[in-house]
Amino acid sequence: MVEWASMKYKKTILPNGVRVLTIPMPSFESATVLVMVGAGSRYETKKNNGISHFLEHMAFKGTKKRPTALEISTLIDGIGGESNAFTSKEFTGYFVKSAVSHVELSMDVISDMLQNSLFDTAEIDKERGVIIEEMNLFEDTPMRKIGDIYEKLLFGDTPMGWDIAGEKEIIQKITREDFISYLKSLYSGDNITVIVAGGIDPEKTVEMVKKYFGGMEKFDTLKFKKLVVDQKKPRVVLKKKTTEQVHIAIGVPTVSLSHKDKYPLSVLSAILGGGMSSRLFHEVREKRGLAYYVRTNSENYQDVGTLVSFAGIDAKRADEAVKVIVDEYKTIANPKNRISKTELKKAKEYLKGHLVLELEDSRSVAVYYGSQELLEDSIENPNDVLVNIDKVTAEDVERVAQKYLVPSKLNLAIIGNFDNGQKFEKLLS
Repeated sequence: MVEWASMKYKKTILPNGVRVLTIPMPSFESATVLVMVGAGSRYETKKNNGISHFLEHMAFKGTKKRPTALEISTLIDGIGGESNAFTSKEFTGYFVKSAVSHVELSMDVISDMLQNSLFDTAEIDKERGVIIEEMNLFEDTPMRKIGDIYEKLLFGDTPMGWDIAGEKEIIQKITREDFISYLKSLYSGDNITVIVAGGIDPEKTVEMVKKYFGGMEKFDTLKFKKLVVDQKKPRVVLKKKTTEQVHIAIGVPTVSLSHKDKYPLSVLSAILGGGMSSRLFHEVREKRGLAYYVRTNSENYQDVGTLVSFAGIDAKRADEAVKVIVDEYKTIANPKNRISKTELKKAKEYLKGHLVLELEDSRSVAVYYGSQELLEDSIENPNDVLVNIDKVTAEDVERVAQKYLVPSKLNLAIIGNFDNGQKFEKLLS
């Protein structure tokens, strides 16, 4: 039995609302300190779109105690550690992974960044260029950009449909005062979870968290507006770009993180596009040679979700590739067609095996527990997830396929050198 399967987490809430999750992994000599904040791009407005991600960058650019980015990076490098951060639509995370003996220093550095960042105007101006070059990187990498275009189509002109990185003209205008105002709207003690996973002593770790995060202020935070996707007919969006390969995303709206259909949808996505023996991989790549990559994901947010297939396809045969994927959706959603025991078992084992692989290091374990604490009503240990996957029946998968994979709910996003997307619309009906 692998160690993570028997992991036990402990939750402690400090007086200022900061939640602490300690996950001891006794055989580990390393540990990850991760701080997750319920502050992502869905909390932004048209005027500050991109600030969540911009702020994540600025946290590493100097504090009162460590005035320069070089001092912060030198300190982490000096303990052989790794530090980074990430921003999503619903949260932002900051972490340091190091030897267990340096956990306190890791906390010191992250707490300092979150509470005492300088937001020096010269550094802000320099970092604008870095952010814009990151945007350019995504624009030049259609395989990464297609997901943003798809979610803009699915969620429309709402914070959930906007790019996490923001818009270039907005990034150019963000000021020091904007960062401070944003911090004061979301970085409250009770909107923060500190997760420490690895070869730690839980009691000593909690005392360290009290020392470094116990003084953070608690206040009322911004709330997001719940989103309802009300779609009556299939939709297509095209981003015209000269590329050797056309990139597409085809999907439907589904359900939130807390919905009972979450696990059947995960199994459905694995049957369709999970691995090299999945239906879409076989039909699109192996049988017809239409694509290099093809995969299906089931993704869930606090109020909405989507099941979506991505593919990089032959530009000359794009119509055929779209038709094949849509036909596979129709086939699995047809009540006359049944899912075999063999295919169901393979999909479940695929999902369970990937969970095992995901949780092989302390950083992944910290993200796993922290995201659940921030976004969900309760935390499921890995064993709980395995049980819930195993509970999914063929009838469950057939039911969600029939419920969600309907032509009127289809969304198709395309990056390629086409004059318009009209010729693809008829393929969705």
